Formats: sequence, structure tokens, C-alpha cells
Amino acid sequence: MPNSSSVSEFLLLAFADTRELQLLHFALFLGIYLAALLGNGLILSAVACHHRLHTPMYFFLLNLALLDLGCISTTLPKAMANAFWDTRAISYQGCAAQVFLFVFLMSAEYSLLTVMAYDRYVAICKPLHYGSLLGSRACATMAAAAWGSGFLNAVLHTANTFSLPLCQGNAVDQFFCEIPRILKLSCSDAYLGEVGALIFTICLAFGCFVFIVFSYMQIFRAVLSMPSSQGRHKAFSTCLPHLAVVSLFLSTIIFAYFKPPFLSSPALNLEVSFLYSVLPPAVNPVLYSMRNKVLKNAVRIFFEYMLLRK
Repeated sequence: MPNSSSVSEFLLLAFADTRELQLLHFALFLGIYLAALLGNGLILSAVACHHRLHTPMYFFLLNLALLDLGCISTTLPKAMANAFWDTRAISYQGCAAQVFLFVFLMSAEYSLLTVMAYDRYVAICKPLHYGSLLGSRACATMAAAAWGSGFLNAVLHTANTFSLPLCQGNAVDQFFCEIPRILKLSCSDAYLGEVGALIFTICLAFGCFVFIVFSYMQIFRAVLSMPSSQGRHKAFSTCLPHLAVVSLFLSTIIFAYFKPPFLSSPALNLEVSFLYSVLPPAVNPVLYSMRNKVLKNAVRIFFEYMLLRK
């Protein structure tokens, strides 16, 4: 990607100035990262190894765990390295790669959450057609579409962002390379490409949001019309984890990008960006396994199998 500026590296925003706080942040980030690796890794292993979990719902959950692992691995390891080595630098190529991967994985995750809403809609509202509507080929196609939409979105944004000349310094006011912070460094008024990419992203995101809301309206209507309280409870229990993940994902992003101007400050922006980029990938495994007895049993069986092998 050509760039007429002479920027060869960027300076990320540090979480702390003193060495003691930097090491404290490193330990905190390491704990969160290891917890995310463990939680998502257990879901991947359980779904892959347990035949009872070879269903559309858990196939999409496996894809979600992969995206969560990729998303948190895009931002947190670099933040940990900077905190440990007391540096702020990231190379130009590293920054471009971070932007591409973050946009790719976050966009794909949002699309996948939309697909998972459709899965719950079919399972509850059209249970007799579940096998025909969500066969293995259909599931693979929908998952590929989610990953593909994220890839296309990332290519558009990364190419447009890093084709602009940068002449406002190289200090990124964020702990990872984020497109709005990089655009502030540009000295060009040629934002039409990025505006077009942004319009595409907004239309895609709004379409996904409308689809999720419509799906859950139909789900709640179907659940409330069930005569059995046990059936209603079972149906709600399969939807609540997904609904909690969607709510966490959207609420943190909306607050990060649409919060009132009077709430904007470097410290708050840093904390909010940490919430939406790190918290969902770390918490999603907990939300999905909290009320899922099948998944818990699969994880327990996987642990027992690993212990017996030793």
C-alpha cells in the first residue's frame, strides 16, 4: 500500500508512565490473555472432540471461539510486550497488519453472531425444518460468508486508511492501531474512499442488527406461546448466552464510538477501547458455558481424557 509520508513506525499510547504500573498492567494483561486462551481453547477442543456437539449451534460456536482467539491475539500481546519492555513503538507494517486483522476479525464476529441468531430462530420457530435449513453445507456456506464479509471489510478499510499521506506525527492516541486515530494523523482531505468503506460497514452492521432484532422478536413470540413452562425455560436457556454475547459486543462498541463528547478523554478512551477489544473475547466462553450443561460435560470429559492419557 503506497504512502507518500515518511512514517516508518507509530507510537502507541501507554497505559501507565511508571515502571511499577507498567509491570502491573503486564501481569493483568497476561492473566486476561491466558484466561481467554484457556476458555476459547477448551470450547474448541470440546466441540472438535465430542461427537454430541457436532451440531450447527456448536459449529458456529467453534467459529466464534476461533474469532475471539484471533481478535484478542491481535491487540493484547503487543500491549503486553510494550508494557514489559517499556516501549511504545510498532512498525508501519505491524500497524497495518494490526488494523487489517482487527477489522477482519471484529467484522466477521458480528456477521457470525447474526448467523447464530438465525440458527436459534430456526431451532425454536421452525424445529421440524432445522435439519433441512441448517445442513452441513448450509452451515459451512454461512460461516464462510461471515468470514468473507469480514475479510472484504478489512481490505477496504486498511487499503483506504494506509493509502493516505501522514504528516501529523506518528503518535497514535490508542493502545493499538485503530483507524480513527490513524486518520487523525493524515494531512490529506481525500477521505472519499474511507467514507465509502464506512458507509458499506454501517449498512452491513445495520442490516445485521435489524436481522438479529427481527429474529429475536420471532423467537420471543414463539417461546411465549409455548404451553409448557419447561419448554419455555429450555428455549430461553439456549438463547440467553447468545443474547448476552451480542449485548456485550454491541454495547461496548456503541459506547466506544458513540459516547457523548463531554465523556471523551484520553484515559477514558483507553479504558473503553480495552473493554470492547479485550473483554468480549475473554468473557464469551464464560457466557456460553455458564448455563450449558452439554458443553460443561464435554469439557469435563475432555479433561478426564487428557488426564487418563497422562
